[in-house]
This record gives sequence, C-alpha cells and structure tokens, in this order.
Amino acid sequence: MPPLRNRNATVYCPGPRADIGQARDSCSGRPGPNDPRGRSGPGRAASRAHPCVRREHHPVPNTVLILNGPNLNLLGRREPSVYGRETLDDIAAACRVRGEKLRIRVDFRQTNHEGELVEWIQQSHADVRGIILNAAAYTHTSVAIPDALRAVALPCIEVHLSNVHARESFRHHSYISPVATGVIVGLGSQGYLLALDAMARLIADADAANADGPRSLST
Repeated sequence: MPPLRNRNATVYCPGPRADIGQARDSCSGRPGPNDPRGRSGPGRAASRAHPCVRREHHPVPNTVLILNGPNLNLLGRREPSVYGRETLDDIAAACRVRGEKLRIRVDFRQTNHEGELVEWIQQSHADVRGIILNAAAYTHTSVAIPDALRAVALPCIEVHLSNVHARESFRHHSYISPVATGVIVGLGSQGYLLALDAMARLIADADAANADGPRSLST
C-alpha cells in the first residue's frame, strides 16, 4: 500500500518490520541469512527473499483494513454511557489478537478527515481482502465514502458501537449500508470482533469458490 499522507490522522499500523532473517524464521521456519544453517549450499541468495514478498509458495497473509471515522479517537472519555469506557487502542489490540487467531493481518486506522478515509479505501484494492468500517458521523452524511467502496468492490462490514436506530432520527439513515456486505450495530467493541469473524468466513468462502473453479453442468 502506498505511503500514507497523514493529516492529523491516527494510524494504527503494525510496528517496524523485523530483521529479514528473524521474519523468515518466524514466518516459515526456514533459516534466515543470520542463521548458520543458511550460510552454505547453492541458491543462498534466493533464500534471502523477504517472506512477505508475493510468491506462490509464500502467500501474503490475508489483510483486513479496519477504518474508524471522526471522534472515535476520543473513545473512553467521550460519552462513556453511550460508547463505553474502552479506548480505541483497547479495541485495536483486541482486534489484533482476534486477527492472529483467524490468521488475518489487521490494519487498524482512525482519522477525523473524510478525504483520508476515501484515500485509504482507494488504496486498499490491491492488497486488502476486506474492509471493516465504522465511519462514525460520516455514515449519515458522506456520499464519497460509499462511492469509494463501490469502486474497490471489496467485502465491507459496517460497524457501530451504539445502536444507532435507538438514537436521534438523523442517525437512522446510513449511506454506507447499501454498499456493505453486512451491518453490526449496538454491541460495543464486540462488534469489531464479530465483524472479523464474519470477514474471515467471507474470505474463506471466496478462496474455496476460486479453488473449485467453474462448475460443470454435466452429471
């Protein structure tokens, strides 16, 4: 994914990459360039390839992009009776733990800018398998965000911490829902984890369909 232009956005991305040797050891179990086992024999140069480079024998992990809209950076102190006392960092950490169990790489981000969300969605088409989106207030106002979702044509699960249908009438309409694969509302931070579970199933179903190929109509 191209470098992010950060306009006062909070980007919850993975930390710095590990040493290539360490990464190779952790991802594939094979010796890296710093391992004595990898210092002899032909083809040593090929063994130095980073394990996350796209290769048929080293597939890129499934990545799910979790996007959060305006004011969600204030979770934990913003109307806790409505949104709960967990911070966005707490939710991000829980999502990463669930992602590890599901063998999914979680890319968790937040911004207060509509254009930032649109750009992240546009950039996702090449290396993301699905999007989990809590667009917050932009859910009820943005036309650009659903347009971007239609353009990338990825599975999208819309998530809201509170039950928006039990609140003010302006929150009852969502511009996101018509382009979303599914919607989860009112379950607090648990909604993010349920969305990850559902996204893992969508990815698995898509992979199975691709593996099966076109079905013959003959008996």
